[in-house]
Amino acid sequence: MQHCLFSISYAGLWGQDRLSLADFIRRAADLGYTGVMIAGKRPHLSPLDATPERLGEVQAALAATGLSCPVIAGYTDFSGTGPPMVPVVEMQIAYVEALARMAAALGARYVRVFTGYERDQEPLIHTWERVIASLQESCDRAAACGITLCLQNHHDVGVCSQTMAALLAEIDRPNCRLGFDAWSLALRGEDLYEAARRLAPMTAITTNADYVRLPRARYLPRLENYEALTPDLVRAVPFGDGDIDYDAFFRGLCDGGFDGVATYEMCAPLRGGGRLANLDRAAGQYLAWMRQRGW
Repeated sequence: MQHCLFSISYAGLWGQDRLSLADFIRRAADLGYTGVMIAGKRPHLSPLDATPERLGEVQAALAATGLSCPVIAGYTDFSGTGPPMVPVVEMQIAYVEALARMAAALGARYVRVFTGYERDQEPLIHTWERVIASLQESCDRAAACGITLCLQNHHDVGVCSQTMAALLAEIDRPNCRLGFDAWSLALRGEDLYEAARRLAPMTAITTNADYVRLPRARYLPRLENYEALTPDLVRAVPFGDGDIDYDAFFRGLCDGGFDGVATYEMCAPLRGGGRLANLDRAAGQYLAWMRQRGW
């Protein structure tokens, strides 16, 4: 596997310290990573800012550190949320096409995308069909750049492993694979080993973060007792300190033949705070955990 660090971890979006993209790339190299996944939005590398000069600066930073960038991370929602007169889905497809051009310029192979959220105002099958059609066109446009799209099991549509496999089959494009992650499986109670083993042949990348589940309750004075609340509160913690059985997940991936890109991300307020020293400790802990197990 190639071990990458996700630039979003140092983007300052959850109150943590922020690094410029060039500084982040140098940081990842100093920490021992061989690659980076770059967020395809501000403050790091939005298509709006990806001039030839800007891409040249990123290429130079990668070359200076010897790192590669195998993945550009897109932030998409193909559900079509918005007034009918606004071409929201077309905007999403254009965004993915722009990310694919950026990825090709940086020597990346993949663009990570999300599917879409369910919409209460329409039947789910209509949202499903819109997501399928949008991803098919996005794949066709990305193919012109030599880029493969990787669907991450993050948004509502296709978040369950069985449903994700069905979604991928309906998209039916050779340059569409999975960015398959453990955390949504764990939160919903799926068998991590079996899901990972089954979907490993379809998976090109996996993005990893660890969390603890914290039960909640509300005090009821009239009963002098507590009422259990669901769902649990989820908090991000350094890798290996949480409740997600990543040993089972990675064993499943490896037993299923996965040998792709494994990326560490810190995309929520992290236990220990958001100062650079804590972020660096957590990023280093991921690498140590992976190497200790030979992954």
